[in-house]
Amino acid sequence: MTVLSNRTIRVLLSASLILGTLAAALVFSGIWPAFYTIKPGLSAYGEPSLDYRVAAYRELPGWLQDDPGEALGAFLLSCERMSARDEAAPANSQEYLGERLAGVSLGGTVGDWLAPCAAAAGLDRGAYAGADAWRSAVRVFFESHFTPVEIRDRRAPLPDGPARRHGPRIETSGLFTGYFEPSYPASPMPTADFSAPVYRRPDDLIDVDLGAFRPKLAGQRIAGRIEGNKLVPYADHGEINGGALAGKVQPLAWMRPNDLFFLQIQGSGRLDFNDGSPPLRIGYAGQNGRAYTAIGRTMVDRDIMRLEDVSMQSIREWLDHADEAAAREMREQNASYVFFTELDMPEDPALGPLGAQGAPLTAGRSLAVDRRYHTLGAPVFVDIEPVSAHGPKPIRRLMIAQDTGGAIKGPVRGDVFWGAGDEAGAVAGEMKAAGRLYVLVPAAVVERLSGGAPAQ
Repeated sequence: MTVLSNRTIRVLLSASLILGTLAAALVFSGIWPAFYTIKPGLSAYGEPSLDYRVAAYRELPGWLQDDPGEALGAFLLSCERMSARDEAAPANSQEYLGERLAGVSLGGTVGDWLAPCAAAAGLDRGAYAGADAWRSAVRVFFESHFTPVEIRDRRAPLPDGPARRHGPRIETSGLFTGYFEPSYPASPMPTADFSAPVYRRPDDLIDVDLGAFRPKLAGQRIAGRIEGNKLVPYADHGEINGGALAGKVQPLAWMRPNDLFFLQIQGSGRLDFNDGSPPLRIGYAGQNGRAYTAIGRTMVDRDIMRLEDVSMQSIREWLDHADEAAAREMREQNASYVFFTELDMPEDPALGPLGAQGAPLTAGRSLAVDRRYHTLGAPVFVDIEPVSAHGPKPIRRLMIAQDTGGAIKGPVRGDVFWGAGDEAGAVAGEMKAAGRLYVLVPAAVVERLSGGAPAQ
């Protein structure tokens, strides 16, 4: 142990004081930023790309406390869809992890999923005595066939921006929201109250998978219609409200305008007719190709409400109390417009509507993701911060990626399906939380990752 003299201590303290004073002067004079700058905001970086790290199950908070048996049923529903495909086909035909990870795949081929799917189908609940034994068996199944891979958001600095000296920005946490299957009143005919048509998919709507033309655009789609020999943009929300499809598309039903707006955000729902007709379940059939705009952000930009107050409930309250012209103008700030189709009622009333994979959704266990980065049918473990007063505890559970959404963009981004009814709607409407995401990748795919470019 070194003993310093009083004189030495006084010299060091004086030097520290001088350096501190000098640093303060440099900061206020504008010279110090030449030596040190605070990490710039997200706007100084480019578009998100995927970054990954092979992890271990012991790192997953809550893995041993979760009941994976609740996710097994959802996984088996996805396996039915996966098993019907060509074994040699890519499991995720829209996968694009970014130029940095060119040649790397977290989805692998359909064949990589067949062995885990077969093993899952062979699990017999009756062979295990008690719930604990069953949960343990299901947990062992997932641990034996999959390896957890932490997914992160990597953004490169803009070449001419203030972040270029900092290098890439890597975020381990992302945004998680919720959605549900609502029930709304409807009418088979237009009335003064039920004035908004619920349109079927128009015959002239053309979907284009841009990834089929350029690999870099994998997972990106546009839509439009043919005019002469050109593909032109389809009518936007306001134009459709103005009658662009009147007489061209037969509506499925008629709804209140605000109800239809939120039905389009959820993507599916049930209609209860005012004339006593049987209820109708409808689901997503297409979109007009226009970019999705969250009107909550528009309300914040216009100082209508604070960012921390934005929720599905607060937006709905504002729309319901605004005059019709103002409400319509606000709704049409989102140029996106969703079309619907009839869906059969499932034999199991607990199951939700069909997700993007074609499998029915499971409340609390189905997750909507960005298909550029995630394979539909993949098990995903989430560690999400407390959501709201309706969900005070962190959400740490195994889910299955089974759906997509217009606002679900980025590698660490998820939308949790909460089921149907008022309680599900209350949780989904207030859910806006940060969380981490671990995708469970088939062991055969992980073995090949070493040949790619793993994250640093």
